Amino acid sequence: MWATITKPFAWLMIKLYNWTGSYGLSIILFALAVNLILAPFMGKSKKSSMRTIRLQPKIQELQRRHEGNQQKLNEEMQKLYREEGINPMSGCLWSLIPFPILIALYSVIRQPLSRMMFIAAEAVTGLQDFFVTKGWYIIPEKADAYYEIKLAGVLHEHWAEVQEAITSGEEALSKFDLSKLENINFSFLGMDLGGVPNWRIWNINFSDPKIWLPALGLFLIPFLSAFLSWLSMKISNMSNPQQDSQSQASMQSMTLMMPLMSIWFCFIMPAAMGVYWIANSLFGMIRDVIFTKIFKKQLDIEDAEKIAARSEREKELEAKRLETERRHAEGTNEKNVNTSKKRIQANEKQKSTERKEAVRKEERAARRELLGIEEPDIPASQVGNRKYARGRAYDPNRFGIIQETSDAISVESEIDKALDEAGIELSAAVETAENEAAETASEITADTTEKEVKEEKEN
Repeated sequence: MWATITKPFAWLMIKLYNWTGSYGLSIILFALAVNLILAPFMGKSKKSSMRTIRLQPKIQELQRRHEGNQQKLNEEMQKLYREEGINPMSGCLWSLIPFPILIALYSVIRQPLSRMMFIAAEAVTGLQDFFVTKGWYIIPEKADAYYEIKLAGVLHEHWAEVQEAITSGEEALSKFDLSKLENINFSFLGMDLGGVPNWRIWNINFSDPKIWLPALGLFLIPFLSAFLSWLSMKISNMSNPQQDSQSQASMQSMTLMMPLMSIWFCFIMPAAMGVYWIANSLFGMIRDVIFTKIFKKQLDIEDAEKIAARSEREKELEAKRLETERRHAEGTNEKNVNTSKKRIQANEKQKSTERKEAVRKEERAARRELLGIEEPDIPASQVGNRKYARGRAYDPNRFGIIQETSDAISVESEIDKALDEAGIELSAAVETAENEAAETASEITADTTEKEVKEEKEN
């Protein structure tokens, strides 16, 4: 599976090497190709980051306003991001893309025979045994993670002999498929990019320039990589607007930690990785400067449009306010109909209640008519549905109410109360009374019929 993932990177490295004939230059061009491919994604990440940083004043205002209420702050932050069309995670996600590419490139550089030339594992072992037999290579006592690089170096030094052995059908090599072997020269500017830089510079033999100059160059690669990494992050931070103190402290710590990690990685990996980091930092700085200029202009235009739209909206609101004041002064204001969702729901609920009350009144009237109870007059004390809101003895003429009227009102009150409490029970009582009356009528009819039949028999 991993071989399938690294295959496109290995293919690109081989093509670039065959085109340039230089391993170091092919790595530099590989870094350029990666930056060009990732340019749209990194541009999106850069633009999102610049937008987020421009929102810092609004974010700080929300933090001040909702201090102590983290849930409300998160809701307002999400609302702000939606309004501005920003995804806070997009900048982080796109910036993580180079890491899988870096791991794949490291695999291709570390295993040039199996990952770059696609030689089978048994063929690599056979090639190693052939080199040992010839005395060109000694198997180390400890496992060597970069033994394929050394085998590729031996292959370059004895390329003609190996090709002759393959052509002549050498028994040690004929049983393997070695048709994809490539003659790769790891030398670049006098340095062996397949070698690991030696940090013990005091062990270098400074008597021979052919030895100490390449060794010194390899020793300087990690430091040059770290310096360019620091400079790239510095330029990126300088091109962004001022951030809050917490973000600045976090960014400063990353600006120091990343270059230090770069130094450590470069001293434990082949020098080719250091060259890639150097080239990638240079291209990254150029890309960042270009994107900053482009997106700064775009964001300035967007901000100007937003300010203009906001100003236009404020003018419209001010014009409406002045028009309202003018109509108010002239007394020609129209009734403000509340069409809010809550108000509409309240109106619908009130209408439903009124319909239910009307049906209830009709049912009460029908029951009163069935029971032969006359509808009482509405007392003067009634307000709305409250019959005695002003008191049972209330009289609009004041203090002239007679006892009979009071008693009548009391009786009517008791009847109404009984009707309200009885409800369906009254209807059931009426139905029962009707049924009893019907049964009585049937019995009378039956008796009458029987009497008539008896009289006919006697006659």
